[in-house]
Order: sequence, then structure tokens, then C-alpha cells
Amino acid sequence: MAIQLRDQATCHYDQISLGEVMLRLDPGEGRIRTTRAFTAWEGGGEYNTSRGLRKCFGYKTAVCTAFVDNEVGHLIEDFIMQGGVATDFIQWRPDDGIGRTIRNGLNFTERGFGVRGAVGVSDRGNSAASQLKPGDFNWDHIFGKVGTRWLHTGGIFAALSESTAALTIEAVKAAKRHGVVVSYDLNYRPSLWKSIGGLKKAQEVNREIAKYVDVMIGNEEDFTASLGFEVKGADHNLSAIETDAFKAMIETAVKEYPNFKVAATTLRRVITATKNDWAAILWHDGRFFESRKYPELEILDRVGGGDSFASGLQFGFLEFGDAQKAVDYGAAHGALASTTPGDTSMATRKEVEKLMAGGSARVQR
Repeated sequence: MAIQLRDQATCHYDQISLGEVMLRLDPGEGRIRTTRAFTAWEGGGEYNTSRGLRKCFGYKTAVCTAFVDNEVGHLIEDFIMQGGVATDFIQWRPDDGIGRTIRNGLNFTERGFGVRGAVGVSDRGNSAASQLKPGDFNWDHIFGKVGTRWLHTGGIFAALSESTAALTIEAVKAAKRHGVVVSYDLNYRPSLWKSIGGLKKAQEVNREIAKYVDVMIGNEEDFTASLGFEVKGADHNLSAIETDAFKAMIETAVKEYPNFKVAATTLRRVITATKNDWAAILWHDGRFFESRKYPELEILDRVGGGDSFASGLQFGFLEFGDAQKAVDYGAAHGALASTTPGDTSMATRKEVEKLMAGGSARVQR
């Protein structure tokens, strides 16, 4: 079943994301525990797709999120504005003075190197985004009057609190009423779910959201933990690009959720923190489509690679309506995003298409 996109002429935006955007503090080549300086970026699993679609592929995007109205909140807003993502739907909350009841989320992230893996330490309790709830956004106005062709959200935002889970369900239901394509990245994080019901709650929430999803993104751990599907004979560190067990799981998932028009994942084998085998696979209309393989891809910063895959995939469908191009653009964009610092992509469409075509890394003058 093909993805049905709204007429671009009737929509102000091509894509809107719903999620938390945090201030990322990056010690560069150092470690969080010993650094004396951080580089600041913005980042969020859902938002990163909007930024990639805007900066790399030139599509009009916006983000639905919330910040505390203070200097840190406006710093994150400034990053978003530099990325070209529209801020029309950002909700601002009063500052209580010290962050006792509400604050902006922080994410300390070190990249890892060689045998030392990447480390993420989030500091996001009581954040403004985690307190978003049903009714905070006028979806009939956003999807109906303003218009978008695509909504992207994910399991990280849904896991922040009981209210963000309910808001995510509200959003995907509204999107379906208005004919908006819904993509969802399962992005299972045990640490986020453990205080609001753990695995049982994760499956309860994600299985409800899944009923309204057109494009489901996630690796075998995500599908197993978030939706309860078993993957026999596979592990999280996939050693083969063509994994029959993973394909079988996808086929089981799409039978249970016939509304899925696409199911996709990156395939990553971690050799070291700075060297991964990388590729992607996508199911659509009863067939599997695979990207070219990027063996021993050298990684500078792995965080956000999966989000760049998701934005490249969205571009392939939005621009061409083509599953093979979607998985190819997604894999190449994710690979390039892994070669630069920060959560978000610094690649251009020209660079992505060069890599897709097998172009080399020779110096350009």
C-alpha cells in the first residue's frame, strides 16, 4: 500500500516534529568527568529529523516543543533558528527562578573513541517539554489550517512522562484525521521508562501509538521491547546485513499492524566506537529494499545518525515517492551525519547523492 501524501500546495510545511529539544554539552575529544570546556549544540531525537530535512534537503519544517522562558531556553531557540526550523509552535513557560518545578533539558554527550564507547548523560527531569500534555497544541489548526504533509515523533518523547505519552497519542490520532503521514521512531530507552511503569508501560503506550503509524522505524531491540515482538536468532549487534530473523519480525509486525506502510531500520555492527559497519533496510508494499553497504564506516560522532537516516528516508518518499530511494538517501545521510560532531546533520544534498553513487572521499578543491 503506497504512502498517500497531501498536496504540497495545500500545506505550509512539509514536515513537523513533536519532541523535546535539549541543550547538548559536548566535551569534544575529552570526557564529561574531566573536561573544563563544553561545546554547545541543540539536539532531540524527533527534532533532528526536521533539521535534517530543512538544512540538507531544503524542505520547510517546524517543531512542536516547549521551553522555559529564560536565557537557556532562548539559546536552544537560537540554535533551532540557525537550523532553519520554524519556531511557530514552540510553547514558552514561565521561569520559576531556580528550576525547582520546570526547567530546560540538558544532555551531556561524549563521543567515544576506539574501545571506549560513546556516553550520554541526560539531565532533563521536570523539563518544560516533559510537562506538555493533551490540549497544549491545537492540532486541527496545525494540521488542518496551516497544513503539513508529514508528522514525525517517537518513543523518546512518549517516554518522558504520562502526559507526553497521552499527548503523542492525541497527536497521531489528529494527524490521521487530517490525512497527514505519521512516522514514529521507537527509540526504546529503558532509563526513560523505568520510573513510569517500565517495559509494561512502554509496550502499552507504543502499541496504542502504533495503530496510527504509517512509517515505523526501529531496530530489533526497539520492536522487541516497545511492541513485544520476538526476534529469534538475532542480536542487537547485527553481524549480517541480510538478517532473515529481522525480516521475519518485520513481516510479523506488519501483519499485526496492517496500517504500517513502511517499516525500516539502520543495520549497524559496532566494531569499535569509531568504526561501524553501516547499512539500512526498509519494508514497503510486501517487499524489502536494502541500501548499499558502508563497511567499516569511520565514526566521529554516532549520536543522531539514526535520526539523519529517518530524515533521509522521509525525503525519499516526500520527493520521489520511492522506497529504494528512501532507504538509499536515509543510509547515506546517516553515514555522513556520523562523520561530523553534534546531533544534527551538516551534510548537503549534493554530498549525500555523491555518497549514494559511490563517490570517494578525495579532497575537493
